[in-house]
Parts: sequence; structure tokens; C-alpha cells
Amino acid sequence: MVPQIPKRRPRGFTLVELLAAVAIVAILAAIAYPTYGSYLVRGHRSAAQSYLLTLAQAQAQYFADAHAYATTTTALNLPPPSDVAANYSIQIDASDGPPPSFTITAAPIAGTRQAGDSVLTIDNSGARTPSNLW
Repeated sequence: MVPQIPKRRPRGFTLVELLAAVAIVAILAAIAYPTYGSYLVRGHRSAAQSYLLTLAQAQAQYFADAHAYATTTTALNLPPPSDVAANYSIQIDASDGPPPSFTITAAPIAGTRQAGDSVLTIDNSGARTPSNLW
């Protein structure tokens, strides 16, 4: 009697199985990437809003000390955080009045992910624009 050679079970994946897995991953990535992009835009906007609020509070303290509003972030000793500086251009417009006032503007930088976002402002009365984003 001749000994029987056991049959081998195929190992690995077939090409069809591999292509199906790649297609599923591609579909999930196509759905997730735009969502991730909008999450980043909202996160950068939130950081800019927080920075504008910090600047407005610093302006109030500066006014109490100097009887005028600062015209630069350097005068307030508050340089923009790196994520804000990379995505927004910060500008402070101060007026001696009467009455003294300021407006701080964060404009999205062209060529960044924030380019399609709104210009954010806050003034000495606390008014914020656009109000639907704050």
C-alpha cells in the first residue's frame, strides 16, 4: 500500500479578496477625508477665536494701565500661537477716539485650509462677527 500524500490547503488570499478589501478601504477613506478636513478647519477657527478673546482681555488691561489701546500683539506681549499664525493673519486697529476703541481681526491666509473660512473680528464692546460662528 502506497501512503497517501495529504492535500494541501491553499494559504493566503485570492486576488479578488484582496481587491475587495482595498476597495472597501478606499471607500471609507473617501468618506472620512473630507470630514477630517472640516474638523481641522473648525479646530483652527476655535483656536483663533480663543486667541482673539485673550487679546481683547489683554487690551482691557492695557487700556487700564496706559489709557490707550495697543496696536500690536507685541505691545500686549501675546504673540499668536503657531496654529493661529499658520492659518490666520492677526491685525489690531486701535483708535484714540473719542471714545477710544479697538477692533481685532483674524483673516484666513490664502493657500491654507482656512482660506474659505470667514474673517473673525472682536471689538472693544465685545461684539463678535460673524456671530453665527462664535
